[in-house]
Amino acid sequence: MALTGRAALLAALGSLPVGIWDPSWTGILAVNAPLAVACACDFALAAPVRRLGLTRSGDTSVRLGDTADVTLTITNPTRRPLRAHLRDAWPPSTWLPGTEVAASRHRLTVPAGERRRVTTRLRPTRRGDRQSDRITIRSYGPLGLFTRQGTHKAPWTVRVLPPFTSRKHLPSKLARLRELDGRTSMLTRGEGTEFDSLREYVPGDDTRSIDWRATARQTTVAVRTWRPERDRHILLVLDTGRTSAGRVGDAPRLDASMDAALLLAALASRAGDRVDLLAYDRRVRALVQGRTAGDVLPSLVNAMATLEPELVETDARGLTATALRSAPRRSLIVLLTTLDAAPVEEGLLPILSQLTQRHTILLASVADPHIAGMATARGNTDSVYEAAAAAQAQAERHRTAEQLRRHGVTVVDATPDDLAPALADAYLALKAAGRL
Repeated sequence: MALTGRAALLAALGSLPVGIWDPSWTGILAVNAPLAVACACDFALAAPVRRLGLTRSGDTSVRLGDTADVTLTITNPTRRPLRAHLRDAWPPSTWLPGTEVAASRHRLTVPAGERRRVTTRLRPTRRGDRQSDRITIRSYGPLGLFTRQGTHKAPWTVRVLPPFTSRKHLPSKLARLRELDGRTSMLTRGEGTEFDSLREYVPGDDTRSIDWRATARQTTVAVRTWRPERDRHILLVLDTGRTSAGRVGDAPRLDASMDAALLLAALASRAGDRVDLLAYDRRVRALVQGRTAGDVLPSLVNAMATLEPELVETDARGLTATALRSAPRRSLIVLLTTLDAAPVEEGLLPILSQLTQRHTILLASVADPHIAGMATARGNTDSVYEAAAAAQAQAERHRTAEQLRRHGVTVVDATPDDLAPALADAYLALKAAGRL
């Protein structure tokens, strides 16, 4: 790294024989007048930093795991060319570990009266809003002996959205939805299905579906086909309390719940249902209502981007009251919460009847795959104890799930990778059974 300022001057003079120059600045300037003049000229020819103009443009949002490009435009209004090193500072979570130095530092030359652009490539490692910090510019003279340094502010915010990794399951779930939607005929009618069309009777059809009036008007037996009703209301409820902060693998449980909610929202909106979102612990953290089918997924992703688990116990009564206000008529309420015994038995079960008497309830919970691995461990004493503890934890979750099922709740308990498709399958099963 090149030395600048007084350090560069002393280094240059340090090569002279001892005794030729006085260590004081007066002696240096007296003995080395040409070098002092060169340094003064170098300082004078370095472009001033404070007069530079800086503006930003580029990406304002990015999915977690992808890259975002933010462009910085530097305008040099002075009569001196700018030769500079620039550091574009952002929070540490904006970069992959070990890449911050290479990504945030730039060299540039801006002729007098012109402008140049540099692009900083961000790769965030956490959800939420990432705001730019200060921009430090070090302007060099032509000889590199002296520099001018200063900082600027050019505010910019990049919102890091949930990655929605479960979207890879959407094509297969949509194919199943099309089968339920009357394109493949349904042979039974449920409470939540509506008439779709007539077709010719084939052996094996339910005789209760025969339309006798249509049959009388033609020479063949006609049967009615049914499809799931559209325009059902689905309320996704994200529990953002203490239990959602527990890490499963590399991410908190809340992230897996959000991914499952996004897949279900994408599927339900394609099915013609209306989807709302409520995030709650002791107060409302996010609320998305009344979005159209084309706007619901972007709205949910944007609302979820800034959600973080709160280290407080979820107020089950407050959550229930808010959910009932958000769903005034019969709906499918999807609770993405924990299956731990204490929060369910002490918080949810005492007030569950308020929800089940008016709505269909589907509860989804993130299971830890490490516990399943512990349950099969053998070989030494420690492994046996771990297996016993894991089996006890699994049995407790099963008991809690059975308690909920006895109250009419559909329960989905799956690992982070399996939760989203399992929740989508549960929704399709409810739709096929006419329970929506």
